[in-house]
Amino acid sequence: MKIISYKKIFALGTLMMFGAACEVTDLQPIDALSETTAYETVERVELAVTGVYDGAQSGFYAGGAVRGYPFGAAHLQQGDCRGEDMVSVAAFYAVTYNGTYDATTPNNGFFWQTAYAMINRANVVMDGVRKAQTSASLTESVKNAYEAELRFLRAMGHFYLLVNFARPYSDNPTAVASGIPYREQPIGTSTGVSVDEASKQGRNTVAECYDKILADLDFAEANLPATRSRNAITRATKGAVIALKTRIRLHQNNWAKVIEEANKLIPTSGNLVSPVGNYQLTATPMGPFGTANKNNVESIFSIENNDVDNASVNGAAPTMYSASITGGRGIVGISPLIWNQPFFPADDFRKSSAMVQQDGATSPGRGAMFSKKYADATSRTDNAPIIRYAEVLLNAAEALARSSSTVDTRALALLNAVRNRAVPEGTGRYTAASFTSSQQLVQAILNERRIEFLAEGMRWLDIHRLGKDTVFGTKGIPSKASQTLTFTNLYTNNPATTYTMLAAIPYENFRFVWPLPIEEINNNPTLKNQQNPGW
Repeated sequence: MKIISYKKIFALGTLMMFGAACEVTDLQPIDALSETTAYETVERVELAVTGVYDGAQSGFYAGGAVRGYPFGAAHLQQGDCRGEDMVSVAAFYAVTYNGTYDATTPNNGFFWQTAYAMINRANVVMDGVRKAQTSASLTESVKNAYEAELRFLRAMGHFYLLVNFARPYSDNPTAVASGIPYREQPIGTSTGVSVDEASKQGRNTVAECYDKILADLDFAEANLPATRSRNAITRATKGAVIALKTRIRLHQNNWAKVIEEANKLIPTSGNLVSPVGNYQLTATPMGPFGTANKNNVESIFSIENNDVDNASVNGAAPTMYSASITGGRGIVGISPLIWNQPFFPADDFRKSSAMVQQDGATSPGRGAMFSKKYADATSRTDNAPIIRYAEVLLNAAEALARSSSTVDTRALALLNAVRNRAVPEGTGRYTAASFTSSQQLVQAILNERRIEFLAEGMRWLDIHRLGKDTVFGTKGIPSKASQTLTFTNLYTNNPATTYTMLAAIPYENFRFVWPLPIEEINNNPTLKNQQNPGW
């Protein structure tokens, strides 16, 4: 099918300047504003910036539909369905789940298009904010804070493009054209680049992309507030930037930098309440989700959804992840593969009725287990999680464990902080005696990530970064449960349970990464010669 051209991306990326826009955090439409007047006041700058958040939440899809691309919900389902721990029980995500995508596939094509549309929105607004006349209310400090938000979103957009369309950092990061185009200039503005120039930009190296991501995040960290009185979870903060940097550094295998960033958020002694943002773990793993992820101490950054602006019945997390017997569509369930792992004990709270619901045997889910993390299948108001404090703790734990030749006590304590709120005292908890080597501790941390972040789109991120890891590598996309199973009796808490599996996709196989979309390479002569090998 035909995917939107880059020239149309430019048009959509500047919509909030020249026409009405539906804002994620302010749903009242605004009148058309010219480029010269769009940034005259703080109120207008605020509308333009929230328009960029809207681009992150509800990008376009085939026929103008809204599916939550790139980050409103779509990154959750794509990230899970590329992995093996959630199972796509319907044909809806079959292309992603089975790895049968190609350069014309909408799922990966629109992820690319909407991410770059959001990035261009950020660049256009950033350009306008920089050129805006300073005033008593629109001071240089205020302008820098808005730019910091935009650079945070720009960095996040480029990072997710990298992990979906390029090989991981561990695979020759300085190879020519190994990354994705990193777009830092607005297109078509007086101080930007022309559409024709932008349409010829090629791929940066992976290393260059990570350097630019980190430069954006460093600026954002220096200029964002630690807390916000409104939209505390859904607007960028200093803590959100630092948290994202722990993830970025983890993908670079730079353990020292992971620890350095994590130490800004995690006390080295005493309780685990963050000195920046006051983040802490909720009492149970359901805590961040019980109120649609609107207001809790663990969520660091999420994308807002509400009853009039969400990813629709065809994309919203509550409809995709909820069992049909609780009002959802029952499409993306918990795989029996992860359920039956020995590190996921039967009495784990994350297996309880508070967090999972089994669909009926004759339902669309065919007896699969479904997550309760997203409960509002009617109005679809659940925010889409991007990063939680639990991830920061596990990022730090992994970096500490990988940096030590013995079982690191702090790494174990951080792992247990996440695990022990879900696992009661008994055989499921870890002590120092549980591990005879640091490698065993690292593996336990990686296992815990698989459980803790079920239905949050995180599995692909770990599969990608571990693809070439010589000790803990996934060695590609792991084998998965077949979509065609009746799942009712497969949740046995028994690792020996057998059922039909789909073949793994080896790391060396060209299908490990998505191809650049056909419309993009057809419109960009440079990218046409830089398609991912094999496509």
